[in-house]
Amino acid sequence: MTDLEAALRDLTPQVLGVLVRRGADFAAAEDAVQEALIEALSAWPAMVGGMPREPKGWLVTVAWRKFIDAQRSEVARRRREERDLDEPLPGPTEQADDTLLLYFLCCHPSLTPASAVALTLRAVGGLTTKQIAEAYLVPESTMAQRISRAKRTVEGARLAQPGDLRSVLTVLYLVFNEGYGGSVDLAAEAIRLTRQLVRVSDEPEVAGLLALMLLHHARRAARRDASGALVTLAEQDRSLWDTSLIAEGVDVLQAALAQDRLGEYQAQAAIAALHADARTAQETDWPQVLQWYDELSALTDSPVVALNRAVAVGEADGPLMGLRALADVPGDVPRRDAVAAYLHERAGDLPRARDLYAVAARNATNTAERDHLTRQAARLSRPAG
Repeated sequence: MTDLEAALRDLTPQVLGVLVRRGADFAAAEDAVQEALIEALSAWPAMVGGMPREPKGWLVTVAWRKFIDAQRSEVARRRREERDLDEPLPGPTEQADDTLLLYFLCCHPSLTPASAVALTLRAVGGLTTKQIAEAYLVPESTMAQRISRAKRTVEGARLAQPGDLRSVLTVLYLVFNEGYGGSVDLAAEAIRLTRQLVRVSDEPEVAGLLALMLLHHARRAARRDASGALVTLAEQDRSLWDTSLIAEGVDVLQAALAQDRLGEYQAQAAIAALHADARTAQETDWPQVLQWYDELSALTDSPVVALNRAVAVGEADGPLMGLRALADVPGDVPRRDAVAAYLHERAGDLPRARDLYAVAARNATNTAERDHLTRQAARLSRPAG
C-alpha cells in the first residue's frame, strides 16, 4: 500500500462522519466519499507535496459536492430544503473527529455481528467489497448484498448519541480473530482500526484491546511449523516472537491499567503479557496468571474464561486441582475435551487422556486443531519406548 492510499484510508471515517453528521444518509454519504477518494487518487499526486494543504477539508468539500449532485439528480423523488443542500460554512465543528461515532453507527445493535464486521471494514477501514469478500472466503456478490443490507438497516440513524463501545470492541476483536485471508491481513487491519479508535477514545478498555491484539500478534510467526502444523504456546520457538510488538503491548497495557478501571480486555492482555514475559514455558508465572484469571472471572461469567482458568489452576496447583476446576465448566464448551485430555495426561492417566484427545479431534472446528489433537491421541497410542 502506498503512503497516499494509507493516508486516504485513515481519512475515510473522518470524512464519512462529517457527511453523516451534516444530515446525509449513510449509504449516500458512503458512495460520495468513495467517489471523492477516487478523485483524490487521480488529483493529489500532481499537487505540491503529493496532497493538498488540508487533505481532510479537500475530501469533505469534494464528497459533499458529490452528495449534493446525487441528491439534485433525484430531486423529483426526494426533494430537500434548499438550506439543507447548501454547503455549510466552515467552522470549529468541521475539525471534530467523528470516527468514534462512526464506529458506533457501523456497530449498530440492530446489525448482526457479521454485518457489523463487513460494514466496519467497508466504511471505517476503507476496504473494497472485493477485499472483504476474499478475506471471508465468500463471493463478492454475497458480500455486496450483506453490506447493502447493513447500510439500509442503519439508514436514518444519526450520530447524535453515543453508542455501545463494547459492541465496537467486540466487532474489532472478531475481525482480529479471523486472522488472514485473501489479499487482506485482517489481524493487522483490526490492529490498525483499534489504534485509530485509541486516538479518539480515552476508555482504558480500548487500549486494553489494542494491547491484547499486539501481544497475541507478536507470537504469530511461531504459531505454525514449516509444514503448517499448529504449534502450542508451550512448544513455540520464542525467538520468533516480535519483541517490538510485545514491548508496545506492555506499554499500552500499563497505561490502561494506571487508570484503575479494569475491564475484560485489560485482564486478558495482562495474562498475555505474563506469557510474553517468560523466556521459556517453564518460567511462566502461573500463580500470577491464575490471579489475573480470578480477576477476569469476577468481570465475566464466560465459560471460556472458566475453561482457561482451569488450565491455569492445573499449572499453578497441579493437574488434579485443574480437573476439579474443570468440573464446573459445562460439557459443551469448545475445547473442553482437549483441556481435560491435557490435564489427565499430566496426572498420569494416559488411556483416559488418549481417548479424550480423540474425542476433541472429532469435535474440532478447524483442520489445524483437528490434526494437532489427532497427533496427540496417536502419540499416546504408541507403545512405550
